[in-house]
Amino acid sequence: MSRRPVVILTALDLEYQAIREKLVDPSLHRHAQGTHFEVGGLAGGRCRVALAQIGSGNQSAAVLAERAIQEFAPAALLFVGLAGALAPGIVLGDVVVATHVYAYHGGKSDDAGFKSRPRVWETSHAVEQIAQHIARGRSWPRDLPEGDPIPRVHFGPIAAGEVVLKSTDSSHARWIDERYNDAKAIEMEGAGVAQAGHLNRSLPVAVVRGISNRADRVEPPVHERWLWRAAANAAAFAAVLADELADDVAGEPTGGPAERSGMPETVRNIAQGNARVGVQAGTVYGGIRMGSEPIPPDDPGEALADFRAHLRRARSDGHLDEDTYEAVEAELTAADEALATNTPQGGKKLTLALKKARGLIADVPALAAEAENIIALARDLS
Repeated sequence: MSRRPVVILTALDLEYQAIREKLVDPSLHRHAQGTHFEVGGLAGGRCRVALAQIGSGNQSAAVLAERAIQEFAPAALLFVGLAGALAPGIVLGDVVVATHVYAYHGGKSDDAGFKSRPRVWETSHAVEQIAQHIARGRSWPRDLPEGDPIPRVHFGPIAAGEVVLKSTDSSHARWIDERYNDAKAIEMEGAGVAQAGHLNRSLPVAVVRGISNRADRVEPPVHERWLWRAAANAAAFAAVLADELADDVAGEPTGGPAERSGMPETVRNIAQGNARVGVQAGTVYGGIRMGSEPIPPDDPGEALADFRAHLRRARSDGHLDEDTYEAVEAELTAADEALATNTPQGGKKLTLALKKARGLIADVPALAAEAENIIALARDLS
């Protein structure tokens, strides 16, 4: 489980509850200025989540997102909630993931009329790629109620302003249609969260919205069940995304003195033959282990072969059941095929297969640690 939590913010209580249902043993964390977070692990996942409800509006979203960033130094920041659809082909219950966020209210008003001065924040390429991969996998809705239609996931711009749009003919609606015609959805917090992420340049940020109404047409009042369904759909996708984002940045610097210097938490000095190793240090961050250890292979192929042998031993010792063993072997076969290509794309496929294998053996720490070492080797190939 990643040491750095993923912060998830919501505006409404039903959005908050949809995320909270996915947390295991959440505990209360009070910020010094009064903001309440609940921190818990994701059910079936490897990351912790710090969850807060911050109310509506981009201003509060920006302020409290920055507060959460300073409090938790998170692996990623997500805003999850409801939105109104603006584009055709998006139906109630679908999920929209922002590729970029328009803060559309900026402008200049003079005698000639109103001239737009919008701001735009783009989602990082890495975050978008991970979200696209999850959407293509079609396994993310597994926790949704049986019988419910599987929602589609859409990627595109989201417009974030300071008003609730419930008209197709108002000057406000026409203005959005004229100037932000490519927007998929409209909401009220994404610009604030995007701004906070922009000010923390290395922080992955994502905005995930469930569609609870259509903002581009006149409709009867939305039935409450659609509000809950849209919130649940967004929460289901966001939970998988949070887990993947935390995993993607696992092991990166968290801001401590050792991490800021680029030093690893654990430094290994391994003596061979009659050599001896001594340690002199003023301050040591991380772990020191004294003893004799085999040197792990630095070739991915050799490391995979060793890992397979250890996997078989774990099965024979009863630490792995047959189904888990076969599932891990299937991922290792995919890893072998990816490694054989000897290309950067193959390196990415190798890393993905190993991450899946590591997830399957998370309950066997020694194997999981070995898989993590091979993942580090695989990243050098991508």
